[in-house]
Amino acid sequence: MDAPQLRSATSLENNRCLTCGACCAFYRVAFLSAEVDNQEGGMVPLALVLSIDATHSAMKGTHGFFKRCEALQGSVGRCVTCAIYSSRPSTCRNFLPGWDVHCHNDACNQARLAYGLQPFEDY
Repeated sequence: MDAPQLRSATSLENNRCLTCGACCAFYRVAFLSAEVDNQEGGMVPLALVLSIDATHSAMKGTHGFFKRCEALQGSVGRCVTCAIYSSRPSTCRNFLPGWDVHCHNDACNQARLAYGLQPFEDY
């Protein structure tokens, strides 16, 4: 994993996402196809990507009714990691975890609640 794009955490040991992963197993992860590694400058591994249309792609596993990104490893709510963290799509890079922003993040907490996890309130 490369350095997380988090606002206040300074190390991976402070990264509460590593004991969650609910967002990776709750939301569809769609992004521009230009981010796929078969495109110049793209980084997201093609093997983990589903083409949506000529300009959009999604992470495999996040497009159906039961969502779970194929890059997510581990058990949601316990211990997780992203197999492609350093080459994850912009959608993931830009998702701000509810525990590390200075405002409420409904999207993070909605995913947590779907997995029976308590919402983050200490932001």
